[in-house]
Amino acid sequence: MKKRVLSAFCAAVMALAVLSGCGGAGEDAGAGTTKNPVTLKTVSMFGGTDANTDVYQAINKEFMEENSYITIEDNSQASDEDWKAAMAADFSVGNEPDVFQFFTDATAGTILATDKFVTLDEIRAEYPDYACDTLEAALDAVTNPDGVRRAVPTTGYWEGLFCNRDLFEKYDVKLPTDWASLVTAIRKFRQHDIIPIACSLNNVPHYWIEFLLLYTAGEESYVSVPDEAPKDWIRGLETFRTLRELGAFPEDTDTVDDSYTRQLFKEKKAAMQLDGSWYAGGIEDKENTVVIAFPGVENGKAKPGAMVGGISSGFYITKKAWEDPDKRDAAVKFVQAHTSKAGVQRYWEATGAISKAAVEVEPIDGMSDMALSALEYTNAATSVNAPTDARIGDAYKTLVAGIVKVSTGDLSAEELLNEVLAIYKARLQEG
Repeated sequence: MKKRVLSAFCAAVMALAVLSGCGGAGEDAGAGTTKNPVTLKTVSMFGGTDANTDVYQAINKEFMEENSYITIEDNSQASDEDWKAAMAADFSVGNEPDVFQFFTDATAGTILATDKFVTLDEIRAEYPDYACDTLEAALDAVTNPDGVRRAVPTTGYWEGLFCNRDLFEKYDVKLPTDWASLVTAIRKFRQHDIIPIACSLNNVPHYWIEFLLLYTAGEESYVSVPDEAPKDWIRGLETFRTLRELGAFPEDTDTVDDSYTRQLFKEKKAAMQLDGSWYAGGIEDKENTVVIAFPGVENGKAKPGAMVGGISSGFYITKKAWEDPDKRDAAVKFVQAHTSKAGVQRYWEATGAISKAAVEVEPIDGMSDMALSALEYTNAATSVNAPTDARIGDAYKTLVAGIVKVSTGDLSAEELLNEVLAIYKARLQEG
């Protein structure tokens, strides 16, 4: 995403605020406060051409200016496979950094197994204001696979319903807020020869798979991997057939690809498209396009505002730093500088003011209606739920490949789901 240029005023405010945060993140806090010279070894994934790199380096520079007794030795790089392997090797031989930004999902398994990170609860016991700006939903999103919270995030991605608001206004259709209003919108747009939903069931039905499962089954069931197809999951996928029969999708949804359906939406030939935050950069009409929460399904179990998305990385403090009285306080301050509201605001703006922020960010001058609507949507999210492929891996390909047949009734949702779960279990047994 394109970077936004901060006004001189905002830049000045951020420079002063980034080290404060709630409860004085830049002030001496907690036991063990020290002014002894400290060299803090840090590693992040903000390297190379990442839009966050400049912000990360700027915050580090300001942090050392504010805390003259702290020297940061940083070794950040882009997170390719070679880098991940090198980091795992460092942890295995006791060469881990003091503060480490890394993944929080299954990707972190090897490093988490070394048991070298301090938990969020342990840190908060001594520093109650630690991560106090971070939304609970964001902290939940970066909970490690073992159920323990260790990392503090900055930004991530979201998926939501993009709407051509001008089409809704032209044909006097209300933006959908529940299943009934979604059905009404689909029928009205069909009457006016407007495709209600731009979607290729043949190529990229992914977003609809996720939200139909989430809203039908509810958050707890959605993020599980059952042994066999639950009734709610079956009902969720059966909704594809209902939507097809309503005329929700393009007539050629079984043969066209995602690039084609995206163009339908951009050319105002389709009213809605379910997609991710990365799609926003390709939208030209940012004043007449808005992002809203998924409207839901009939008799759904998820809370309104439940979101599919991911915040899958964050800043960890290692036990090596925590057990050093001088480094402990410095490490806490460092993480707070990057994850406080002021710090995350800068990361959010660097990625186009459209990503999912881990704090409640503030609008900036010149934001488009689309960006403002995305901000409202993500700030109001009641939960952030990682997509299914993050849990079932390669078996997800089989799920995607069966959606067309489920939507036409040529394959039962139960049969498809059980096939997918059987593949998942077989892969687990293979190791």
